[in-house]
Amino acid sequence: MPVSLPGSPMPEIWPMLAGFLCVAARVGSVMVLVPIPGFRTAPAVVRAALTAAFAVAAYPLLGNDFAPPASLGGLLALLGLEMAVGLGAGAAVALLNEVFSFAMQSLAMQAGYAYASAIDPNTQADSGVLMVIAQLAANLMFFSTGMYLLVFRAFALSLEQIPPGGLTLSGADGLKLISLGAAVLEFGVRLAIPVMGVLLLTDLTLALLGRIQPNLQLLTLIFPVKMLGALLMLAALAPALPRLYRSAAAPALEAVRELLR
Repeated sequence: MPVSLPGSPMPEIWPMLAGFLCVAARVGSVMVLVPIPGFRTAPAVVRAALTAAFAVAAYPLLGNDFAPPASLGGLLALLGLEMAVGLGAGAAVALLNEVFSFAMQSLAMQAGYAYASAIDPNTQADSGVLMVIAQLAANLMFFSTGMYLLVFRAFALSLEQIPPGGLTLSGADGLKLISLGAAVLEFGVRLAIPVMGVLLLTDLTLALLGRIQPNLQLLTLIFPVKMLGALLMLAALAPALPRLYRSAAAPALEAVRELLR
């Protein structure tokens, strides 16, 4: 489908319009999955305005090598490719924040917090209290550790070095995301194992005490002791969470760089 008729003013602004739309597709699609607090529940107008502002700020980084497609169909295909790349990079960043959510979900039942729920600020749905705390902590560390700067820097370098149309997707990229998900699950289990070990020892101790002294009513103490022990262990691990977050961010950043190569 031709873009415009000969002699119309459309060809003059077509490269600028096509370039801006491609930049907006690449940068805006990643914002769908990047953990920006309150972004998903914000009004559509606010989200569109924020995405447009990021696209306007990133448009000057577009290199001179960008060649706009000659037809509207080519532009739509290019926008689809840019959105797929952005969604893949956003998924890699979102998987990073799932480390703490998966760890808290693993120990919520053992700690006795599976019966306590709170409102998830991202989805406005009931969720486990430890899950909500983990998501809020991960969102805070995403900004406090400067992870967001590294993600935006990777996108800025991709716009400068690889203009729209130069990015390619292959089956290897999907395998990288799958391996990243496996690494996230492994890291989440390793993060939850120390607390789960302490809770298991607490169960064994109370069971032995109940066996030695059958008259002791230890059943009423199990939940308070385990809940308090889990809170103490999480408080002891809190100073190390930023360092653990940075170590878990390394494979996620590598996956983002591979997608934006």
